[in-house]
Amino acid sequence: APRARGAARCSASSEPGTVGRPMAFRILLSDSGESFDCREGQNVLAAMEALGRRGIPAGCRGGGCGICRVQVLAGGAYRTLKMSRAQVSVEDEAAGIALACKLLPSGDLVLRSLGRKVSMSD
Repeated sequence: APRARGAARCSASSEPGTVGRPMAFRILLSDSGESFDCREGQNVLAAMEALGRRGIPAGCRGGGCGICRVQVLAGGAYRTLKMSRAQVSVEDEAAGIALACKLLPSGDLVLRSLGRKVSMSD
């Protein structure tokens, strides 16, 4: 499935009736039971860090290192931006695996932290 890019930057705050507040979605980390809100158009890792939480390990924050690799276990309403295929293959992505720094929810999500992909050639 193609990844939405420019559309990910839109915010619900521009819609009538939202009184300048973007929509927020609840993110639950299954590993720790920790949860936090993520605004529409905000990536999951940035939302977590902005609240001082540490449930998902952080690395480069640019979609390349794979340290923030997660799997979407429930919810399913999200889109991703460009991610390193060395860390998230097409098959991984189809199984709900993404990098939290490139994961933009459009609904509540339940995530499991996976960490960097281990290569069989290492």
